[in-house]
Amino acid sequence: MNSETNATETTQNTANASGPKTDYDAIIIGGGPSGATAANDLASSGHRVLLIDREGRIKPCGGAVPPILLREFDIPESVLEAKVNTARMIAPSGKEVDMDIGGFVGMVDRGSFDNWLRRRAESSGANFYRGEFSSIDRDPDGVARVVVKNSQGHEQGFRTRVVIGADGANSRVTTEHLRGSKRIKHVFAYHEIVESPEPGENPGFDPVRCDVYYQGRISPDFYGWVFPHGKHTSIGTGTAKKGWSLRKATEDLRIASGLEHNKLVRKEGAPIPLKTLKRWDNGKDILVTGDAAGAVAPSSGEGIYYAMASGRQCADAAGEFLKTGDASCLKAARKAFMKSHGQVFFILGIMQYFWYSTDMLRERFVKICEDPDVQKLTWEAYMNKKLVRKKPLAHVRIFFKDLAHLVGLAPR
Repeated sequence: MNSETNATETTQNTANASGPKTDYDAIIIGGGPSGATAANDLASSGHRVLLIDREGRIKPCGGAVPPILLREFDIPESVLEAKVNTARMIAPSGKEVDMDIGGFVGMVDRGSFDNWLRRRAESSGANFYRGEFSSIDRDPDGVARVVVKNSQGHEQGFRTRVVIGADGANSRVTTEHLRGSKRIKHVFAYHEIVESPEPGENPGFDPVRCDVYYQGRISPDFYGWVFPHGKHTSIGTGTAKKGWSLRKATEDLRIASGLEHNKLVRKEGAPIPLKTLKRWDNGKDILVTGDAAGAVAPSSGEGIYYAMASGRQCADAAGEFLKTGDASCLKAARKAFMKSHGQVFFILGIMQYFWYSTDMLRERFVKICEDPDVQKLTWEAYMNKKLVRKKPLAHVRIFFKDLAHLVGLAPR
């Protein structure tokens, strides 16, 4: 189903064994990786699902996905636009350090990738409503009614047993329906998608290498990227500093990478949260996931894998709630996510606080990236989404090397 008309026509106002009549068991607001994953999982389990997303929404994103994402979420490699095997770290001085990934990182284009995930959810039985979320109201019997607006501006409401908000970093579901929630600190990201150079056209461009710029002129508190996506390349940066010109920084990146004359395909900007929310549910029938829950890795801003992981955990929690009617089941989503990723997020947050604060520290950070132990453990952790514990002596060496760089005792 692929329109507001189909979503309406196929709605069945059937009775639930555990409560009042509803149009859907679950309504997911937002059709990015997190919302589409939750919709697919719930529909695959036999639940009546409505997935809502507005027309033409594409989030600015470097598009990197680890191989574990393909395995865990049954994503075929054919969905990838490219595979990269090297990451080049570029210091404020211009020093370059190439890190061998020891495998590959997949690259996706968020326009086509998100569409693929939504189509899969539809093939699993979810209905897709292309329109704008308006509000979550309550009927006299207390059941949630999600009001949406179609492309002609007409509003329609659907009754549901549970709502999952996957509506991004500026989530209205979060701010309007989770008690005590506040707008969390975020980086505002901006990127431009350009046509990639033809082979041999740009000697400095490598279609299987991601370039990461740790330079204060590009971002005072984040980084810049040049990520190849096959026929296209994402060039962008982000910052939490108000007044910083991301467009100028991106223009500088295009010049530095020799891509200033390559044809612009599209450009996007959006906030990226920097901290996971302390609460993901309202204690009754609403959950949030993905960027709406702050499920984004500090330091890197990586969000696709964590969006899909949190979407699955929200689907599991929502499924248990639908089965038992016990609203306390909803808390399991955040608990499971933090158990799996909380320690990694804590360490990445410390890294960002220290290493992204000045160009002197950025220079030292890139220097550390030359270390073989750092490279191996970094990519093993990234590829498998967990801290690597099988080499304790390597961790000890890295700790003391980091400390030496931090206090300025290490050679440059």
